[in-house]
Amino acid sequence: MSIPLLPRPLTRCVLASCLLAALAGCAALPEPTGSEVQAQALAGTAVPPNWSAEASAAQVDAGWLTSFNDPVLSQLVHEALASNPDLHMAAARLEQSNAQLEIAQAQLKPGITLLGRTGSKPVADLVPLLSGGMFRLSWEVDLWGRMRYARNAAAAARDATSADYRYAQQSLAAAVARAWFVSSEARQQQELAIRMVQSARALAELAADRQRIGAGSQVDVVAARANLNAYQDAEQQVALAHRQCLRALELLLGRYPSAELVASSTLTPLPGPVPAGIPMDVLNRRPDLIGAERRVAAAFDKVGEAKAAKLPSFSISAGYGRLSNEVLETRNVLEQRISSIAATAAAPLYTGGALSGQLALRTAEQKEAVADYARRALTALGEVEGALSAEHILAERELILEEAAAAAGEALDLEKIAWSVGKSDLRAVNQRQLAAGAVEVALLSVRRERLNRRVDLHLALGGSFDAPTPGVVGVPGGSGQ
Repeated sequence: MSIPLLPRPLTRCVLASCLLAALAGCAALPEPTGSEVQAQALAGTAVPPNWSAEASAAQVDAGWLTSFNDPVLSQLVHEALASNPDLHMAAARLEQSNAQLEIAQAQLKPGITLLGRTGSKPVADLVPLLSGGMFRLSWEVDLWGRMRYARNAAAAARDATSADYRYAQQSLAAAVARAWFVSSEARQQQELAIRMVQSARALAELAADRQRIGAGSQVDVVAARANLNAYQDAEQQVALAHRQCLRALELLLGRYPSAELVASSTLTPLPGPVPAGIPMDVLNRRPDLIGAERRVAAAFDKVGEAKAAKLPSFSISAGYGRLSNEVLETRNVLEQRISSIAATAAAPLYTGGALSGQLALRTAEQKEAVADYARRALTALGEVEGALSAEHILAERELILEEAAAAAGEALDLEKIAWSVGKSDLRAVNQRQLAAGAVEVALLSVRRERLNRRVDLHLALGGSFDAPTPGVVGVPGGSGQ
C-alpha cells in the first residue's frame, strides 16, 4: 500500500520548525581554544622561550625511526603496529567514540517512523480490525543548545580519543625501539660474560698449577675458584636477562614469548643531534596534550549541556497516513485519511536538586580536566628537559669510559708483554682481562642508554616516527602522524 506525502499544511509547519531550530542554533557557546586552555591551566607557570638544556631551536623533524638506519628495527615497529593487542584496544576505543558521536548527532535530527498494521479478529472486537499505514515524525527543537552541546562534547571526546590513539602508536614505536636496543645490549653483555668466565677459569687453573709447584697457596686457589663461581653466576644472570628482554620484545610485537627472536650483535650507532624546537611547540604538537586539551573542551560542552537542561524544552510531532476498517464482509470498505500535529513544551519546575547537582558535577569535571592538562603539560616539558640533559651527561660519560677502556686495553697489552718476557705471570694477565671486560660492559651500557634516551627525547618532543608520504594527505589516527 502506497503512503502519500505529507500535506502542504503539515509541510509548512515542519519547515517553520526547521527555521525556529536554525534561529536557535547560535545558543551553543564556542569551545575554548587551545591557547585559552593553556593560559588558564598554566596561569601560575612561566614557560620559558627556550629549553634550559642546550638544544637547537629548529623545527622538530618527522620520521625519527629512519634516523637510526636500522631496517630490522623499522620492520619490528610496523609489525607491532599491526599486531599489538594494546593498540588494537586503542583502535576499538576510537571506533566507540565515533559511534558515540553519531548517536549524539542523531539527537539533533527528527525521527521518522513508519507504522503499519493488519489482521482479523472476532466481530465483537472492532479496534484490532483497523489496518493501514502511517508516517510519524517527532522532533525536539534544540532551542537552548542542549543537544548541540552534547554533540560538541561527543566530537571533542572523539578528537581526544583519536589523539590518544596517535600517542599510543608513538609510545609503542618507542617501546619497541627501547626493547630492541636492550636486547642487543644483553646479547653483547652475554658474549662479554662468557669471555670473562673463560678468563676467570684460566686464572683458577693457573692458581692450582702454582700450588702444585709450590709457588702458590691454597688461599689463592680457593679465592680463584670463588672468583670463577661469581663470574659463572653473572653469566647465568645475563643469559636470563637476555631471554627476558627477547620475550618482552616479542610480547610488544604480538608474538608468542618464546625468546626465539635473534637480537643484533652490535648496537645501532647513535644518530646526530636532533632539533628540539621551543617549549610552547611541544604543547601544540604532542598528541597526549592535544587529547587533554580536547577533554577540556568536552567538559566545557557538558557544562553547557547541564545549564541548558534547566531551561524549557520544545518538541513537535506529526503524523499522516491511511487507515481502513472492514467490519463485515458484506459492508463497503471504509477508508479514511488521517493527519495530526502537536507541539509540546516542558519546563522543569522542581527536580529535587538533580539538575543543580548535575551542573555542579559537570563544573567540577571541567576543573579536573583543566588541572589534568596542567599536570600533563608540566610532565611533558619535564620529560624533554630531562632527555636533553641526559643527552649531554651520557655523552660525557661515554667519553670517560672510552678513555678508561682504552687505558684498560693498554694496561692489558703491557701486562701481556711483561708476561711474555718473564716479568709477570698469567694471573696478572687474567686480572687485567677481567678489569678491561668490566669497563667494556659499563661502556656498552652507556651507549645503549644514550640510544634509549634519544628515543625518549623523540617521544617527549611529540615528533612522528614515520615520515609523511609525499602526495598523501594524512587522516586522523594515521600511523605516527
